[in-house]
Formats: sequence, structure tokens, C-alpha cells
Amino acid sequence: MSSPFVLENDVFSSFAFYATASLVKMMIMAPLTSRQRHNKRAYQNPEDVVASKLDPSEVKVNEQDQDVQRVKRNHLNDLENIIPFVLVGMFYIAIMPNLDVARWHFRIFFASRILHTIAYQKGKQPARGIMYLIGAVTTTSMAVQVLRALKQFW
Repeated sequence: MSSPFVLENDVFSSFAFYATASLVKMMIMAPLTSRQRHNKRAYQNPEDVVASKLDPSEVKVNEQDQDVQRVKRNHLNDLENIIPFVLVGMFYIAIMPNLDVARWHFRIFFASRILHTIAYQKGKQPARGIMYLIGAVTTTSMAVQVLRALKQFW
């Protein structure tokens, strides 16, 4: 039996693309948080104020700026959703799913995370909740398929 975790496997290649794109999207949130802190002059630590090279009388430690917190919460939400998608996705590949079904799972998840971020940053509900739910259902669908494929081991 050959490994499903090779680039010649179209399911794995598709997953590798969408999982990597999702991880890169998540990684971008950290510099966006830093940029927002700088733009709002809302630094979290005293040493950050000093490192900003701004007049310390104009800048103070501010851990509660709502715009900064919005980006941080969005980043945390990515961590809570993208990491499970990647882990479940690896098990999902191992059950050798149908290419078209798998590809649509990956596409829908990625699109939901991009749209979730846009809705989150613009403060749009119910769009944000709907996009979260779509991504969560997609990951859950893959997890259920894995569990069903492994039912003999229950």
C-alpha cells in the first residue's frame, strides 16, 4: 500500500495547498496585531513603549484597545479553528476520500476563514457567525467521516 501523503495524490496536494494557505492566513494575524498596536499607540508592555521611539508622554501601556483586541480575538479564533482543520485533515487524507468531495471540503473551509476574518474586522454579524459555523461544520464533516472509517476500532 502506498502512502496517501505524497504530492502525486491529488487529495493530499489539494489539502497541502489549502492547509498551507490557511496557516499563512493565520500567521499574518500576528503582524496585523502589531501594526494595529503601533497605529493606535496601544502597546502591551512598558518596553514596547520605549522601543517605539515615540515620546513616552504620548504613548502608554494599553492592553484594552478595542481595535487591537478585535485583531487578537480574530487571531485566537484562527488558532482554535485552523489547527483542528489541519490535524483532522491529515486523518481525513488517510481514509482516501473522494477527490471532489475532499477538495470542496478544503475550499469551503478556506473561504469560510477568509470571509470570517473580513466579517470580524468589519464587525458584521450574523456574517461572522455564519462563516465560523461553515468552517466548523466542514471540519466536523471530515472528522465524522474519519470516525466512521475507523468504526471497526471502537
